[in-house]
Amino acid sequence: MSLADKTCVPCRGGVPPLTESQAKELLGQLDQSWELTNEATHLQRSYTFNNFLHAMEFANRLADVAETEGHHPDLHIGWGKCTVDLWTHKINGLTESDFFMAAKSDRAFEAVRYAAET
Repeated sequence: MSLADKTCVPCRGGVPPLTESQAKELLGQLDQSWELTNEATHLQRSYTFNNFLHAMEFANRLADVAETEGHHPDLHIGWGKCTVDLWTHKINGLTESDFFMAAKSDRAFEAVRYAAET
């Protein structure tokens, strides 16, 4: 089962964040554009688009996924780009759900990119 097919689990706090080595292992299952930031406590990727409208379409599609999953990334939107920043706020670090959401972000990107091309 791919990471994108797994369901995010809400964090109630009190659990340790993934270690850097655990995060790097999961990172290997994502598109190579994802990177660990903030001393391996955040997961980030920037997506590029041909215009602002497609960046917003992606952000809106990802917002729907985030609501369904109960796992909400920070989105930074500009002309032709959207950066997704993931981490689990309650523990100020990464959990497996952050990687599930990253894979779901890639799926949303592919859907928007395909729609933009047709």
